[in-house]
Amino acid sequence: MASPDPIRIERWNPDSTGANDDLDMLGSVLHACVHAGASVSFVLPFSRDDAKAFWQDQVLPAVHAGSRCVLLARLGGRIVGTVQLDLATPPNQPHRAEVKKLLVHPDARRRGIARSLMAAAEEQAREAQRTLLTLDTVTGGWAEPLYLSLGYAAIGVIPRYALNFDSSELEATTVMCKDLSLNRG
Repeated sequence: MASPDPIRIERWNPDSTGANDDLDMLGSVLHACVHAGASVSFVLPFSRDDAKAFWQDQVLPAVHAGSRCVLLARLGGRIVGTVQLDLATPPNQPHRAEVKKLLVHPDARRRGIARSLMAAAEEQAREAQRTLLTLDTVTGGWAEPLYLSLGYAAIGVIPRYALNFDSSELEATTVMCKDLSLNRG
């Protein structure tokens, strides 16, 4: 019996061959995650075109400007997960980066992909000489225990922070951080 394809984590190069296919796959991952209930800034109705437009209109220009690093998790040739590292910080915060949009396609979950993406994001932060990572996540959501297990500290909770994916209620968000200068692993 053949072993399953390994998950490959890579930094996205949107100037490579296949960039349009990547945008389609990234849009599909975002679309599937939102429709599965992820609270990642979007609400229903949310189309595949809306999802692709996010990557094309908001993320791609930041990647080209060098202010955003996007990591991909590929299974075979298919993108099944992603996370972003936002390096666009004010002049008094050159040591900090923000983790954004950790997404794993619902069909690919429970394989360690989110954990692998976060480890790669931390390595990218170190390479960019960023020692403090910040993020926010839905309070009580599936990602909160993951971040805690990776050494992120919960700094506080902002109540009624954002609408959930179907606009039925306001959810709290937990603000978290990790000081990479304290942990080299």
